[in-house]
Amino acid sequence: MSNTKVSIGSVFKTIIWPRKKLLFVGLVLIVISRLASLILPGASKYLIDDVIVNKDFDKLYTIILVVAGAILVQAVTSFLLTKLLSVEAQHLIAQLRVKVQQKILSLPVSFFDNSKSGELVSRIMTDVEGVRNIVGTGLVQLVGGTLTAVISLILLIKISPMMTAYVLVPVAIFGFVAMKAFGFIRPIFRERGKINAEVTGRLTETLNGVRVVKGFNAEQQEIKSFETGVEKLFLNIKKSLTSTALITSSATFLLGLASTGIMGIGGYMIMHDELTFGDFLAFTLYLGFMIAPIVQMSNIGSQLTEGFAGLDRTEEIMNMESEHDTKERVIELEAINGDITFENVSFAYEQDKEVIRNINIHAPRGSVTALVGSSGSGKSTIASLVSSFLTPHSGKITIDGKDLSKVTLNSYRKHLGVVLQDDFLFEGTIRENIIFPRPNASEEAIQAAVKAAYVNEFTDRFEKGLETVIGERGVKLSGGQRQRIAIARAVLADPKILILDEATSNLDTESEALIQASLGNLMQGRTTFVIAHRLSTIRKADQILVIENGEIKEKGNHDELIAKQGRYFELFTYQSRI
Repeated sequence: MSNTKVSIGSVFKTIIWPRKKLLFVGLVLIVISRLASLILPGASKYLIDDVIVNKDFDKLYTIILVVAGAILVQAVTSFLLTKLLSVEAQHLIAQLRVKVQQKILSLPVSFFDNSKSGELVSRIMTDVEGVRNIVGTGLVQLVGGTLTAVISLILLIKISPMMTAYVLVPVAIFGFVAMKAFGFIRPIFRERGKINAEVTGRLTETLNGVRVVKGFNAEQQEIKSFETGVEKLFLNIKKSLTSTALITSSATFLLGLASTGIMGIGGYMIMHDELTFGDFLAFTLYLGFMIAPIVQMSNIGSQLTEGFAGLDRTEEIMNMESEHDTKERVIELEAINGDITFENVSFAYEQDKEVIRNINIHAPRGSVTALVGSSGSGKSTIASLVSSFLTPHSGKITIDGKDLSKVTLNSYRKHLGVVLQDDFLFEGTIRENIIFPRPNASEEAIQAAVKAAYVNEFTDRFEKGLETVIGERGVKLSGGQRQRIAIARAVLADPKILILDEATSNLDTESEALIQASLGNLMQGRTTFVIAHRLSTIRKADQILVIENGEIKEKGNHDELIAKQGRYFELFTYQSRI
């Protein structure tokens, strides 16, 4: 992935400006809050230079009420700001997560083949978190702090231009140092997001494969791998914290020098009657109001930098080309017959390394086409091309005479059903997994699918029947039971085109006999592509294609290929002896 860098202008356009009304209200509250906070220094000067000297108790009570009122205003505006902007920031995070998830699901299957699920989860859940600092508290502190510092600076100049000029020198030095430092920190936060995604990905794999881990006594190996990732994450955080600490300490040192200097200058001016005690106290308090937000800039800068780094990684995903993005896909399919043709189709996962070459197939409507061959011969690639998970590099595939590369994916895939070798079941109940393609299916249709795949043969023995919770990936079921649920799901989908990739490979002999009968009914009137190592399961196929080294070596039905005594005959004879 490229090192995408989100600009401030882009963030303003896409995040800040659409929320201009809300942020304007927030800005008004910030102004009110900061103006209220500046009452105390002015009141302190007036108290010392006028009220106390003249022993004016009426004005004393007035000052107390004004200061108390200002404090109350600060408290109320602070509450409203936090509630207003923090809630909006959380709402924005939720919206961004949905957008990123939608984008990821729109990416081609090849993207997922090269990505870890844990890393993608991190992209969706973690990378967008930093945006709260852009819209929420970080923005409040930045705008509010800047406003306070500017107003305080004006008041400082009014009290004593000389002392103000002295103070501005270390402030300017710190500003320069901070700007350089934050440019250095941003790549660190980007790297942290990458490391965090890698660690999350590995942990997800470990937990999903816990039976393999324990079966090979590899717990210590996985613990060590996780510790290595966590250590990398710690070192990254340490690096960013060290950088932030240097900024904070330099701020403390430089601005501390300024505070020390004005003590001397202020004392000298008071002794020469060039400054009153009230002026000196007000200057000191206003200086604190100016310096405090500047010191806070180290934390604010880190928050905003982390937010931008997360948006950088999010933008990388959002800029990827979706499988729907091609402008060539303009044909919308309604009803289809299911006639599929491959015309000189070739495909390569890597450049100049073709997996299949010049494949020509005609699968008429309602026919069964079986793909057989050794592992790596190209069978699954052909099935993926039929599923439109992949696009040919040369040649073309047609559906009812229409070029599949020009057909919209949604309109094609709604006619498609897939039963994979290791079919995925979702955590939940058996019913929820069966109705996945048709959530609003009638109970009659559900029961028909259950019986067609002989799912009722084992659910009738379960206390909760179809409402039985099966665990993550169906871990509480046998391989044959999981396979039958997957087939029931395909039955309920009622597709015109069916892909059966090793659909009976996980079944015992008894289950396989039941499933073969149900598959026979399922394939009636549907264009079906079957991949199976056990050749006894495809004897009734209309055509069998023997794939070797990415090419069709033999073509015909079972009897024709047996009579030919070629590669299919060898495979079938070998399996018959096992």
